[in-house]
Amino acid sequence: MEELPEAVVEFILSNMSNARDIAACNCVSKQWKGSTPFMRSLYFPRNSFDNNRLRKYDPDEVIRNMLGSIVGLEELVVYCPFTMAGLVSWLKIVESSLKHLELRLDNNAEQVGSDESPSKLHCIGMVRNLESLKLWGVLMTFKPRWDVFPKLKVLEIVGAKLEQDALHGAIQACPNLTSLVLLSCEGVASVTIQLPLLEHCKLDFCGSGKGLLSLTAPRIESLDVQGCSWISVPKTDRLRSLSISNNSGRVYMVDFGKLSALDFLSIRGVQWSWNAVSKMLEWSSEVKHLFMKVEFTGDYDALKPFPEIDLVEFFNSHPKLRRFDAHGAMFAALCQKNSLKNLDHCFTIPCLEEMVITVRSPLNAEQKMSTLESIVKYGKNLKKMVIKISQMKSNHSSADDFFDDICKFRFINRKIVQIE
Repeated sequence: MEELPEAVVEFILSNMSNARDIAACNCVSKQWKGSTPFMRSLYFPRNSFDNNRLRKYDPDEVIRNMLGSIVGLEELVVYCPFTMAGLVSWLKIVESSLKHLELRLDNNAEQVGSDESPSKLHCIGMVRNLESLKLWGVLMTFKPRWDVFPKLKVLEIVGAKLEQDALHGAIQACPNLTSLVLLSCEGVASVTIQLPLLEHCKLDFCGSGKGLLSLTAPRIESLDVQGCSWISVPKTDRLRSLSISNNSGRVYMVDFGKLSALDFLSIRGVQWSWNAVSKMLEWSSEVKHLFMKVEFTGDYDALKPFPEIDLVEFFNSHPKLRRFDAHGAMFAALCQKNSLKNLDHCFTIPCLEEMVITVRSPLNAEQKMSTLESIVKYGKNLKKMVIKISQMKSNHSSADDFFDDICKFRFINRKIVQIE
């Protein structure tokens, strides 16, 4: 380091962000300490003050002093514990230059106060020039007292207890969002989002899985939804990636606009209504990668298998499909008595390159083998087929015979077929 030019040393030090590393470097020399004002990012890990068991110093004051020595800080990440008074004092120092703020609030276990009581969440509103805001461990029972964040493009909230009106108020304060992420959020039964510039959205709601989502975002390109039974997204001309899952409830209704640009579709869950499944398959005729892992259909408590699906009709209605992951009920539906009745010498699967299949039962083994053989035979561009044997339980010899058939099939098509 002694042989490097001062400008290079200053550049290296000014690009550091970990507060502990910065504090250690400041003790080396006055020259190194002189680089602190030029830093653009500052990060305080969870264990930043673990050695302060005797409370020899106040963490809030340490952070405040470090922020006060930096001119033009753009990014602040704080995972260590802090007080509301400390947060207010920090934000007053950096409010004019700060663009990216990430905080671990850890207040989602606190008792609910009143709308007028101050909170860490309300304090964030003083930083008007934020471009991204990420919050961990949030209790949002009242609308945060935010005016408007005109420049905010990215909002992420992870591990939150929310009230419907509070969430709506927070989103209203961020009208120009292009990315919205809500992960492991509890307490919201119905969500309505209207964001004209939104491009990327990931929503994960915990609880009974009976949530309702209405999303109006004409520029949406990727959407990932977990934990909703009713989903309505009317404007989807630009949507390229769509994932819908519900591990704790049923998916009853889906309503989407045109999915002409869709490249990737994933639908997962224990139970979907067949109307919802069939609509998704119909709307996704241009999809290139399809992932299906739904175990049952049925509109009510009764769990029902998928109805029979014609293999020829399915692939003819999805001519651009390159990768197909068929798990659970979907593969079984393609292996029914009449699934192959329309096969003829003119049929081809033109674009399919990779297929992943999960087999869980030896039942209907002969028809399953016929379906596998047909996909290999008519998939002119098929390069890889992965057959996953998952939790196959049977005391009958049919399970061993079926597995032998799969092994023979793999040996004959060993350049393409793999068994896991």
